[in-house]
Amino acid sequence: MTGADPSPLLEFVEVEPGDDCICGGCNARRRARLHAAPVHEGGHAAARSVRRRAAVLVAAVGTAMGGGAAAATAAVAAPAPNPGGGSSATPQNPQGEVSSLYGEDDGGTDTTPRTSAQPVTRARIIQRAQSWVDQRVPYGMGRYWSDGYRQDCSGFVSMAWGLDGSQTTWTLPNFAERIGKADLQPGDVLIYNNPANPQAGSHATIFGGWTDSTRTRYVAYEQTAPGTTKRSTPYAYWNNPGSYVPYRYTGLSGASNDGTPSTDFPGADKFGPGANNAYVTELGRMLVQRGGTRFYSEGPGPQWGEADRKATEAFQLAQGWRGGEADGIPGKDTWDYLVNGKGRNIDAGAPLPPPPPPASGAPAYPGADRFGPGANNDSVRQLGEQLVRKGFGAAYTIGPGPQWGEGDRANVQSFQQAQGWSGTDADGYPGPETWRRLFS
Repeated sequence: MTGADPSPLLEFVEVEPGDDCICGGCNARRRARLHAAPVHEGGHAAARSVRRRAAVLVAAVGTAMGGGAAAATAAVAAPAPNPGGGSSATPQNPQGEVSSLYGEDDGGTDTTPRTSAQPVTRARIIQRAQSWVDQRVPYGMGRYWSDGYRQDCSGFVSMAWGLDGSQTTWTLPNFAERIGKADLQPGDVLIYNNPANPQAGSHATIFGGWTDSTRTRYVAYEQTAPGTTKRSTPYAYWNNPGSYVPYRYTGLSGASNDGTPSTDFPGADKFGPGANNAYVTELGRMLVQRGGTRFYSEGPGPQWGEADRKATEAFQLAQGWRGGEADGIPGKDTWDYLVNGKGRNIDAGAPLPPPPPPASGAPAYPGADRFGPGANNDSVRQLGEQLVRKGFGAAYTIGPGPQWGEGDRANVQSFQQAQGWSGTDADGYPGPETWRRLFS
């Protein structure tokens, strides 16, 4: 049957996502299908079409010979590498060809290697990789996710790096430089190319950081059957460990074109009560990736809140730090550990960090009746002066003074919102907890 067109023997029938299904997977597939270009029977598209029909024919033959559904599945999407497999085992992660976003035909130029690298930070690469882990993107060398990238290992790396299409393990090095094991940092990749089986025998993973000081295992983000995974992996991989090559994306930048902040520590003044900037958002995202999801009922966002403090403290405690090293405010070490994937993740079973103790000599709460319209007393002045000291005095045009005004209410509300509160918990009127935190 060499050279024969198998299409008369079997028609490819693809199962469409249900119109009435509201799950994330079906929604994403419907969005991707809206962008997908029709298959044109000519040039590279025709060749791809024949290969796809051939793959389906192989699956059908396997079924007819008694393999059933399991044989058909194995023909188009091999299982993930066996962690117990020997070094001679071949990865089974078949990948497609170089293609534009959504696999659209670009006039026959889609196999031309692209060499332009758009700037992106390491943190952003890991965030993009984590987004596929969170969505559990299914593996498929002939499928494209809602963001336009092919759902195989090289398409996954292309997505994380923000390339303008899906590359292959053979063309990804055009966008990278070769590095050594000792140089590996989160966002770098490990690539294995097998000349004997370049399409189905090659593989790529994204390096997410070492799991311990021995550097024998690392966190690997990878696209492999049945779907995107993040797992502790022996260096350099389960199979063929001596043949994987570390690479670093040449478009790495301290400040990306998408507004992501620099990975350098921005300074302690960017965090804490009153802070409102992109570094707070970046901190929250990194903490979520390291196990801090439960601290955030919403966000993370640019305005510093109690959720940020608690998640930061939990991460610091997970490293074994205590006292001033675990105060909930990120310093250089905390930032370095988060950006570069160092240390331990937040323990999901650990109790929430307690609120900070009140500062010695803090004044006692004078009572709710001392605040609000018509109030004129020394407690109002004391409140206002402390708000200014904490960085929450922006609403004052004059004062602060003993007479309650809209500036007092607005500043108290800003402070409450910075604790992560909303609704009636952030109404601008100080209760016992607002007072305690303000003076702590």
